[in-house]
Amino acid sequence: MKFLTLIAVVALMWLVGLFAFAERVRGLTPAPEPARADAIVALTGPSAERVNAAIRLLEQDKGRRVLISGVNRDVRRKELRALTPGSTKLFNCCVDLGFEAENTVGNAQEIAAWARAKGYDDLIVVTSDYHMPRSLLEIRGAAPGVRLTPYAVSTPSLDNSRWWRAAVTARRMTLEYMKYLAVLGREGMHRLTGNHPERPAADDAVAQGEPKARE
Repeated sequence: MKFLTLIAVVALMWLVGLFAFAERVRGLTPAPEPARADAIVALTGPSAERVNAAIRLLEQDKGRRVLISGVNRDVRRKELRALTPGSTKLFNCCVDLGFEAENTVGNAQEIAAWARAKGYDDLIVVTSDYHMPRSLLEIRGAAPGVRLTPYAVSTPSLDNSRWWRAAVTARRMTLEYMKYLAVLGREGMHRLTGNHPERPAADDAVAQGEPKARE
């Protein structure tokens, strides 16, 4: 009986945590106007809006440069540039592309290496609202001491306060919550043990032009 009670308590805590996480996600948008930072980083995802949002911030002089992290190896620079018509000159001068990251951990490593190489310690982070909490955790773990300002892109399907009633949105929110808990637990253990693994430097992973493999 005590074991069943414990399971019920844990399940209730998990459920309360899920709804608290969902409210946090929904509260990230619309994103407030960020203060100017050293630079802007965008984590690529299922839509082009993350990149568009980062370039808009650059146009507003919210940072000196933009890093687009996790660019598909088959995507050419000119294809990304086409997503932001009217910003060609700015894109050419002030946007760096990172091709190495394949997941959020890789994004964090790529961003940390880029920030070190450029001497930046104040970044605006652009990604989707549901992805933002986990992204901030990962980047803080890879780049401790760097100040991060979230700038979340809205996911319209998650705006509904009854997101849990639709299978697609319930699955997305729950899956992201589980991933967030896993990263939170991992980073918590690292802090407790004082044994954070060294993040591999990947300063050569960020390119300003098209990689030769794409020629």
